[in-house]
Amino acid sequence: MKTQDNPSQSQRVAYVGLLVLLLPIFSPTLFRPYGRAWPSLFSEWNAPKPMHWRLMQDALQQKTSQRQQIELWSPLPNQGWKPCHEYKHIPILPEKPQSYIQVFLDGGLNQQRMGICDAVAVAKILNATLVIPFFEVNPVWLDSSTFSDIFDVDHFINVLKDEVHIVKELPDKYSWSTREYYGTGIRPTRIKTAPVHASASWYMENVVPILQSYGIAAIAPFSHRLAFDNLPSEIQHLRCKVNFQALVFVPNIKMLAETLISSLRSPVKGTESTSKQGVGKFVVLHLRFDKDMAAHSACDFHGGKAERLALAKYRQVLWQGRVLNSQFTDEELRSQGRCPLTPEEIGLLLIALGFNNDTRLYLASHKVYGGEARLSSLRKLFPLIEDKKSLTTDEELATVEGKSSLLAAVDYYVGMHSDIFISASPGNMHNAMLGYRAYMNMKSIRPNMVLLGKLFLNKTIEWSDFEKSVQDGHKNRQGQTRLRKEKQSIYTYPVPDCMCSAFQLKDILFK
Repeated sequence: MKTQDNPSQSQRVAYVGLLVLLLPIFSPTLFRPYGRAWPSLFSEWNAPKPMHWRLMQDALQQKTSQRQQIELWSPLPNQGWKPCHEYKHIPILPEKPQSYIQVFLDGGLNQQRMGICDAVAVAKILNATLVIPFFEVNPVWLDSSTFSDIFDVDHFINVLKDEVHIVKELPDKYSWSTREYYGTGIRPTRIKTAPVHASASWYMENVVPILQSYGIAAIAPFSHRLAFDNLPSEIQHLRCKVNFQALVFVPNIKMLAETLISSLRSPVKGTESTSKQGVGKFVVLHLRFDKDMAAHSACDFHGGKAERLALAKYRQVLWQGRVLNSQFTDEELRSQGRCPLTPEEIGLLLIALGFNNDTRLYLASHKVYGGEARLSSLRKLFPLIEDKKSLTTDEELATVEGKSSLLAAVDYYVGMHSDIFISASPGNMHNAMLGYRAYMNMKSIRPNMVLLGKLFLNKTIEWSDFEKSVQDGHKNRQGQTRLRKEKQSIYTYPVPDCMCSAFQLKDILFK
């Protein structure tokens, strides 16, 4: 009888290697004693523990009153402000300038959006032709999406045609001025020294001479490179016009987002809502809790030693010790409101505010750090959670899959049309959406991060005290008009720069 040959040395090594890779999948606890020596691939597999078990148990038993539901879902009353920047001045387009401005924008979608608005304003200040802005590849999300992949270029140019000259491409004689050209050496036409929140006079003094000498100037970096104060009113109005009128998404993004919105407003099959007030309505929750955010906050999220080590390593590699929060303890960070709300915490906040478990909740977020294990508490509180994948087919999602900027654009559009918007922590999406919804007088809830940080630190607090503190601390954080203060962003606080009071509007219209 023929016997099977013994495996060779190389085969035995291969078998052992395969076993080492597969064992943690079926028994991740087996390798926990190896600590730091175990490959980083498996260092964060420990499921995070609930941080607020007592509050969770009470929240699961809560019932909201009809009065609470009416207050929650009622739209904001007229607050006396209306969009009116189109009435404030008659745009005068100067003769076509002979010089060109390029800007290279980094960051995510919403940071780039603000950069576009500033770029148009700078082109107006300099009386230069603006080239459609170039989007840098994001080092975190590795997204190569271009302006035209996200925004309707023809609409953008048409809306601004009486304000600023804009071109899709440079004329042939300047075709050498590419991103690659500026990445290969020091170039006299590139401005790298634009200060954060630079004044109009800085641009006149430092960029005009380059335009006069070369006919073209490229500004990079450009994020947050234009001040919010001490600018002519027509420049402020122009920024508003770009943000709220000129920047619209391309048809395929709008079509996908409309599909999501239609699904969110449709009745849920097999369920009967206990609240008539919330029928056909939904909340968009920007759950800004990806690994990048968790690491940068330097907070502890109860994922155990493995998670703390993984976040510390990620923080050190990505920011090389430049995260100032890492100098504070977790308790200090939470008491100062510096920790992003976890899915569990945002769920407790929503229940305390009066939302019940038949609320349609749409998650607008990048990949959630901790995955389904970290989302489990939120799902227990709100079973009707949806996101892009749960509401679409693979074919519908294929046009934006793997492109973080396109996915963010879909979420932004859904957020524009939601009944209520709330973000788990401040950030560019939070700021941009608050600005849009203030402009449209739509309800947004701004979590009181300092209050919540202190409440969640109190491990003995009773639900009744937690609920009362949350409700008292958020009465005036649900979309009430806030006037922009000095140095604050016009894109987050559009009143009064982008809007008129009822009395101002009456005067303008009947002059």
